[in-house]
Amino acid sequence: MPSTAIDSQIHGSMFSTDEMREIFSDKAWAQKWLDTEAALAKAQGELGIIPKEKADIINEYAQAERLDIPSIGEYYKSSITIVPLLRAFKAVLPDNAGEFVHWGATSQDIVDTGLVLLQRDAYDVILRDLKICQKSLLKLAKKYKDLPMAGRTHVVHAIPITFGYKVAVWADELGRDIERMEEMKKRVFVGEMAGAVGTLASMPEKGLETQKRMMEILGLGVPAIAWHVARDSQAEFATVLALVAGTLGRINHEILTLQRTEILELEEPFFTGKVGSSTMPHKRNPAVLENVLALLRNVRSIAPAIVESMISENERDWGCFLSEWEGIPRACHLMAAALAKSKNIFENMIVYEQHMERNLFAQKGLMMSECVMMHLAPRLGRMTAHEVVYKSCMEAYEKEIPLKDVLMKTKEVTEAFTEAEVDAMLDPKAYVGRAPVFAERVLEKYGEK
Repeated sequence: MPSTAIDSQIHGSMFSTDEMREIFSDKAWAQKWLDTEAALAKAQGELGIIPKEKADIINEYAQAERLDIPSIGEYYKSSITIVPLLRAFKAVLPDNAGEFVHWGATSQDIVDTGLVLLQRDAYDVILRDLKICQKSLLKLAKKYKDLPMAGRTHVVHAIPITFGYKVAVWADELGRDIERMEEMKKRVFVGEMAGAVGTLASMPEKGLETQKRMMEILGLGVPAIAWHVARDSQAEFATVLALVAGTLGRINHEILTLQRTEILELEEPFFTGKVGSSTMPHKRNPAVLENVLALLRNVRSIAPAIVESMISENERDWGCFLSEWEGIPRACHLMAAALAKSKNIFENMIVYEQHMERNLFAQKGLMMSECVMMHLAPRLGRMTAHEVVYKSCMEAYEKEIPLKDVLMKTKEVTEAFTEAEVDAMLDPKAYVGRAPVFAERVLEKYGEK
């Protein structure tokens, strides 16, 4: 009976995906352990360490569906070694082949390598969906690179930008996250086969050859030295996911902010029949965005626990990777759900161009104060120009009148510029700087120009 949000038949779609649940299912965990044991046996069979016919049987029967998985769980009530799996596996192996499973290995070799194999499967899904998200953002950046909108700093209007510029910033940050994901592969996807304390003392002959061949079979990197207590790679995995969650969280939070009734420049995808409130029929709440933000907040919260588990004792400490068994899969579940929902948001979000236009003029010209100041500066000096425009802006702000009205009665302005020139300075569409160029640079960087 499911008892967590991730596995819930009621809430499950909010906290994971079917694809990620399959990756971290009990059957998948058992299969990765069996894959690890089978690769070890195959390597040892080829090298003559164990009889090849026994290695062949081990590989033939290394299928999780053959195991009594509930019995493994029963054994785990009193053991956290790999012995519960070995007992269940030995029970299905014919011809005494079970006596040659796990030859020279220690439990952590199998569970560490098994977890890495699971992480690799999850990583492929996460990286795939990250790239889809970035692709959607790049499409938006290209489509709207010239569309003016209010730029905001400290949550209030600053000077104009373009919507494509804003989205290009998002896309470029996601691109750096993708780079981080790809860069960590060589450090994270490394197997473990080192024996009791990592010295391979159990295989004095052909131990290194076994390790190398085993990792070739599994498609993993060969460790330079045992990492039983060196958990930095697992911490890096969790931390990079947290960084990705930070980027996605910022993007989705900004979309949420721009969906506010008073702004309404963006809106998460909507369809007729989507209900925002049980009591207020008019509501079009950003419920999916809120779901995504909660998921990503939790992904970020997992990383400190995995980093904390780096503090481990001597040459073996089960406490470190028990945290990983729980935390890393949960981070992957939550990230998978967040990405699935973000893909839809980025691909189908509603862009209200007319509201962006409206908001450009919401402050009646105040947004263009820098432009006016920079036109006055060559005549008056930068600081004097700032003081003149500042006084005009504060009067316009407090009286809630157009900035032009104040400027046209300001001596320093009228002596220097005609009314037509003042109108040109106050045109927000003419003051987006190189925003379209920067958007094009990002598009070119990722081959989307």
